[in-house]
Amino acid sequence: MKQLPLRLLLLVVFLSGSGLLASSAHATTTCSATSPTLSFGTVSTSGTTDVSATFSVTCSTFGLSLLANAKVRMCLGIGDGDGGIGHFRPRRMRNAMGDTLDFQIYTDAARTQVWGSRGNPTVPDPRLVEFDYAVPVLGGSQTTTITMYGRVPTQALVAGTYASTFAGVHTRMDYRYDEVLLGTATYPPSCATGGDGGASVSGAFPFTASATVPANCRAYAATRLDFGSVPGVIVENIDRTSTITMTCAGRTAWKVGLNNGLHANGSTRRMRLGTSTSFVRYELYREPARTSRWGNMPGTDTVDGTGTGSAQTLTVHGRVPATQTPAAGTYGDTVTVTITY
Repeated sequence: MKQLPLRLLLLVVFLSGSGLLASSAHATTTCSATSPTLSFGTVSTSGTTDVSATFSVTCSTFGLSLLANAKVRMCLGIGDGDGGIGHFRPRRMRNAMGDTLDFQIYTDAARTQVWGSRGNPTVPDPRLVEFDYAVPVLGGSQTTTITMYGRVPTQALVAGTYASTFAGVHTRMDYRYDEVLLGTATYPPSCATGGDGGASVSGAFPFTASATVPANCRAYAATRLDFGSVPGVIVENIDRTSTITMTCAGRTAWKVGLNNGLHANGSTRRMRLGTSTSFVRYELYREPARTSRWGNMPGTDTVDGTGTGSAQTLTVHGRVPATQTPAAGTYGDTVTVTITY
C-alpha cells in the first residue's frame, strides 16, 4: 500500500517527458542574405567587360530542440532591374540622359546560363541553393557564398554613368525546409512546395549594377590621298579626296585637325620630290567647294562633331592648284591627324 503513490508519480513524470519531446520536434528555420555590389567600373570600348560579385546567404534553425538535421532548398531570383524593359534579354542600365547600356547577369563563370527568376515566362531559371546542416540542442546554421557573373557585351557605346537598381520585386528568395528529430532530413521537392515550412522574401538581396562609359575615340583609319599622274605642266586644279574613319562613344564631342605636313612653307602645304628641293603645292579642305581650309586649331579650322558609338567617316577634300611646273618624279608628304575629345 505504501508503494502505490510512488509508482503513480513515476508514471506521471514519464508521460510529461514524452510530451516535451513531441512538442520540440519542429523548430523555426529562417534564411537571409547580404547585398552584393555589381560594379563594372569603366567598360571596355573594344570588347566585352566581365566582372563578378559575391554575397552570402545564411539559414538558421533556432529554439531548444533535439533536432538532428535540417535541409533547405532555395531559389534566388533576379528580375529586370529598374533599367530593364521587361524581358531579361538583355538587362539594361541607364544614364541621366536616358541612354541605355546592355548587360547580363549569369549563374555560371562561363556566362552561358542567364540568372532568371522563378515564374518568369522568359527566363524561369533562378539560382538553386541547397543547405544541409546539423541542429544541436541550441540550434544550428549554415552560410554559403553565392557568386553572380556579370557581362557588358560589345555594343555601340554612349558616354555616361549608368546604373540599374535591383530591389523589391527584382530580388527574390523562395525556400522550403525539412527537419527531423533523429537521423537525416530530406530536401523538399522544390523551393516553393513541400517540407515542414518556408518563406518567400522580396528584396532579399538588393543591389545596384553600375558602369561608366568614358568619352573616347578609337579604331582610327585613313586612306591615301593620291592626286594621280600629271604630264608636265599643271594647267588646271587637280581635285581628289581621301577619308578618315574613327569610332567614338556616343555623346563624345570630338575635333579632328590636320597639320601642315612635313614640307610646308609657312602655312602652304607642299609635297616634296624625294630629298630634292623640288616641291608641288597642295591644300586640304573641309568641304567639297574647297573654300574652308582644314587646319589644326581646335574650334577654328578643325572638323567638329559628336560620336554616335558607330564608325564615322570624314572626307578630306584635296587640291593641287593650277599653274605649277614641277620636275618629273614622285612627290609625297605626310600629314598628321589629331583627334581631340
